[in-house]
Amino acid sequence: MFRDTLASVRIGLVAVIGMCIAGLAVPPAHAQTYTVIHNFLGGPDGNEPAYGLTIDAAGNLYGSTFEGDDGTGSIYRLRYRNSTWQLSPLYVFTGGPSSPGAVPYAGVVFGPGGSLFGTTAYGGEGNCATWGGTLGCGTAFKLQPQVSFCVNATCYWIETRLFEFNGASGGATPYGGIPIFDQAGNMYGTTFAGGGGNCTAGCGLVYELSPGNGGWTETVLYSFTGAPGDGASPWAGVIFDQTGNLYGTTQYGGAYGYGTIYELSPANGGWTEKILYNFQGQQDGGNPYAGLVFDHAGNLYGATTVGGVGAGGTVFELTPQGLSWNYQPICSFTRQMGELAGGPVATPTMDAAGNLYGATGGDGAYGFGSVFEASQSGGNWTCTPLYNFTGGNDGRLPRGNLVLDSSGNIYGTAAGGPTGYGVAFEITR
Repeated sequence: MFRDTLASVRIGLVAVIGMCIAGLAVPPAHAQTYTVIHNFLGGPDGNEPAYGLTIDAAGNLYGSTFEGDDGTGSIYRLRYRNSTWQLSPLYVFTGGPSSPGAVPYAGVVFGPGGSLFGTTAYGGEGNCATWGGTLGCGTAFKLQPQVSFCVNATCYWIETRLFEFNGASGGATPYGGIPIFDQAGNMYGTTFAGGGGNCTAGCGLVYELSPGNGGWTETVLYSFTGAPGDGASPWAGVIFDQTGNLYGTTQYGGAYGYGTIYELSPANGGWTEKILYNFQGQQDGGNPYAGLVFDHAGNLYGATTVGGVGAGGTVFELTPQGLSWNYQPICSFTRQMGELAGGPVATPTMDAAGNLYGATGGDGAYGFGSVFEASQSGGNWTCTPLYNFTGGNDGRLPRGNLVLDSSGNIYGTAAGGPTGYGVAFEITR
C-alpha cells in the first residue's frame, strides 16, 4: 500500500448543468465542496478509472482502471487513513496465460462470501482484440484477499477465473454489464456482442453463470436479434424485480434503432422477452449505455446519451400502468460539437429518499462533464447542478457510476487530471 502524495484539489462549486426538460424548475446550485482524493499515476497505480466505484460498509472504495502496469487494466481499493485517502492496487491483469483477462470496463461488485466479482471485456478465449492487440472475448472473475499478512509491501489479491466468453453463442465483450447475484449465488450479466442476430459480431445476450462441480456453467437466457422488434448490444447489465423478472437496456436496435428497455420473465423452463420501450432518438432520448434502477414504488429509472431537449441525452422514469409502462424524460442535457456522449454513460444512483445522482460524459458548463442530482417533489422533478468539470486538475469526462457514503457524500472517478491518468473525487454537501 502507498499514499497518494499529490495534493488534493479543493474547488468551490457554483455550477450550471445542462438544461432540465421544459417545464421543470432549475434552482441555483447549492454550496458544494469538490475534492480530488486520488490522482492516478499509471503503472500498478492504474490509468483511466473509467467505470466508477463500489463502496463497502466501512466506507472503503473499490474500482477498476482500463490500463495498469501491463496496459490491460487493474482493480484497486481506496481507504481513508491518517487524514488522507490511500490507494492499494489489488490486482493487475496481464492478458497472458497466468491472467488472461484484460480491460475490466464494468468495475467490481461484492458477491457471495464477501468476494469481489467482475468481468473483463477482453482476454480469455476467442478472437476479439483490444486496441493493444490482446486477444480474447472477455472473462468473469473473482478476487479474494490473501490469507498471509503483508507488511510494507503491495499485497495483491488472488484472482479466480470463473468463465471465459467464447465470442460466439456464449457471448463476447461484457463491457459495462456489472454482475448481479440471486439468493442461490448464481451470477447474471450481459455481453455487448456474441450470440446471434443480424449484428456484425453478434447482437449480445443475457447470461447466467452457475457454480458447481468445481467450476461455473453458463446458461444463455436470451440472445438479442437486432430486428426491429428487438434490441441489440446491451452495454449495461440487468436488475431483478421482487418476483424474479430481469430488466435492462440495449444501446441499439428496437423499432427505431436507438435502443430499448426490456423485461425477461422466466416461463416454461426458459425466459421470455418483452420490450417495454423503444427509444426514438428524439426528445425521449436514445442509445442508453446506462442500466436501470428501481424505486420503492416499482418505477424504473435510467439514462440515455443522445436525444432530449438539448440533444445530449436524458434521465428518464418508466412507470407501470396496468399492462403497459409510461415513459417520461425528467432531465435533459446539452451536447456540444465533438462530444461522444452528452448524457450519463453509467447507471444513475438512487439514495434512500428516492433522489437520483449521476455523472455526464459530456455536457456541463465547460463541455467536460458534470455531476447532477434529480429530486422529486409533488410529482415534479428538479434537476440540480452539483459540479461542472473544467478539464484541468479536477479531471474530465466522468463516465462512471457514483456511490454515496452514510453521510451522503458522493464519490466517483474521471479521466484526465494533473497526471493525465485520471482522478477519484469526493463531493461533500
